[in-house]
Amino acid sequence: MTVGLLSLVLLGLAALGFIMGRQRAVLSVKGDTRELHSLPTYYGATVALFTAVPAFALMLVWLLVQPVLIEAHVTGMILPEDIGAGSTRDLVMSDVRRIAGGVDVLVARGTPEDEVARLVADPAALKTRLADAGVALAADVSPHVAEAAAVYRAEVATGRGWLSVSALGLAVAGFLLAAMRVTPAFRARNVVEGFVKVLLIGASSVAILTTLGIILSLVFESWHFFRLYPAKDFFFSLTWAPKFGGGSDLGIWPLLWGTLYVSFIALVVAVPVGLMAAIYLSEYASGRVRSVAKPALEILAGIPSIVYGLFALMTVGPFLRDWFAQPLGLGESSSSVMTAGVVMGIMLIPYVSSLSDDIINAVPQALRDGSYAIGATQSETVKQVVFPAALPGIVGAVLMAASRAIGETMIVVLGAGAAAKLSLNPFEAMTTVTVKIVSQLTGDTEFASPETLVAFALGLTLFVFTLGLNVLALAIVRKYREQYE
Repeated sequence: MTVGLLSLVLLGLAALGFIMGRQRAVLSVKGDTRELHSLPTYYGATVALFTAVPAFALMLVWLLVQPVLIEAHVTGMILPEDIGAGSTRDLVMSDVRRIAGGVDVLVARGTPEDEVARLVADPAALKTRLADAGVALAADVSPHVAEAAAVYRAEVATGRGWLSVSALGLAVAGFLLAAMRVTPAFRARNVVEGFVKVLLIGASSVAILTTLGIILSLVFESWHFFRLYPAKDFFFSLTWAPKFGGGSDLGIWPLLWGTLYVSFIALVVAVPVGLMAAIYLSEYASGRVRSVAKPALEILAGIPSIVYGLFALMTVGPFLRDWFAQPLGLGESSSSVMTAGVVMGIMLIPYVSSLSDDIINAVPQALRDGSYAIGATQSETVKQVVFPAALPGIVGAVLMAASRAIGETMIVVLGAGAAAKLSLNPFEAMTTVTVKIVSQLTGDTEFASPETLVAFALGLTLFVFTLGLNVLALAIVRKYREQYE
């Protein structure tokens, strides 16, 4: 039984448990629900929860543990001679999984099991049949690899069968146990509300656990990278020249410089325009104009970054090259830091304007009225009263936009190029940390090499940098925020 079908069966049992539990509660008091401790719906929900929750928890744990155990067993079947030159045990295991999946495809298309057994005994014929089925393998299939794929497939099928039996048995046991507990005095509402409380706690923990998982994965792989490549060269070298196979120079500073340069230009574009738009919308625009202009401005935030990248590549880049770079003798390419920075700044305008608009609107009207009462004009009130009061929040909004700019990839790929260099010329092609993370993990490369693992060190550095900006923004807002009553 597949996981999807098993899930549907468990949900069906839970629905049946809800109906049965509710009816049993009503029948236990002969239809007078006033004698029940809880509403009949709570009794049905209790039976449904005892039916579904333990079974689904078992499924989750099973699906996490089973692949680890099976792969640990099957990996031991791969002999050193099965690992070809330039390959690794992990790549061979990838072929084992592909072969097992391809055999399942053949069986689904009507290939008998006895013919599958003959194919496993003839690796060359097996590879041909899998190629016909659209399954590409990284290397030739050796007898041990074919046998390992057969064992892998058999153990997965056996584990799936035991999972179905165990989950259904646990669901039925929970169904019967909960149904037996349905009595007028049973506190069903307390059970359901306790489950909802646990569910809410689990939901609130998702973000924390996700962040923790990201940090641990980055730290672990970065530690692996620094075992292969000196940390001193990574943090202090001024050259980025990866060479798969050895002899790489993986200094982070050219990438970090490009990231900061592009982000600086983006903020130079976004912050003045966004702030002026926010001040106009909150202080000068009529309600009718605001109702149209604010949604229209925020449409920019909904445009995918790849569209901005195409806009940079096809429109902004050639325009800056023809009208500025070439006449001034600063460059001949349409891919440049200026191109990416300008387009990224346009993308960030709604972030700055929307956040700043909300912050300015949070300034109490009493401050404006007091300024008008002593004879100040509207412009003087905005400049000397409203803007200073909202400044801490605006600084936080700008730092949040800076974090967004540092993490952008597609606009830089299409607008700034991929050259890692240290230069002050804004019309030269450069690149950023995020672009190199993508490029180092793209293609058929050996995952254990420093040239691939450097992506995790870059990611950890970028994570620490953006986290610092976010913490700084929160600290500024909390320290200087005005408390209005």
